[in-house]
Amino acid sequence: QVQLVESGGGSVQAGGSLRLSCAVSGFTTRPALMSWFRQPPGKEREGVAAVLSAYGSTFYGDFVRGRFTISQDNAKITLFLQMNSLKPEDTGMYYCAAAGLVGPWLRPDSYTYWGQGTQVTVSS
Repeated sequence: QVQLVESGGGSVQAGGSLRLSCAVSGFTTRPALMSWFRQPPGKEREGVAAVLSAYGSTFYGDFVRGRFTISQDNAKITLFLQMNSLKPEDTGMYYCAAAGLVGPWLRPDSYTYWGQGTQVTVSS
């Protein structure tokens, strides 16, 4: 059974940092595409960052602008998101997503598996 479990969310002040983790289990092989999405209050889910597991290629949403870094643990299937210079508009529920096949990373329907999410709150 595939499971994605996020951790590391919390409340910080603007300018602060958080490191999110996503522990992935149940895959027989490493997912081809792993990503972070977020859903701000009252808004649609949006892509934050993605990594192509085989190549290590990374992709970021335009709003990230060098503040976030996505990475993966090669020994275990763990996905990380280091978030620096956080802004109040970064507030939202952050989700980890995984796909067995590579697809358009920004499209939520590219992913088969999702975690339950971890809340990030940034105060001004």
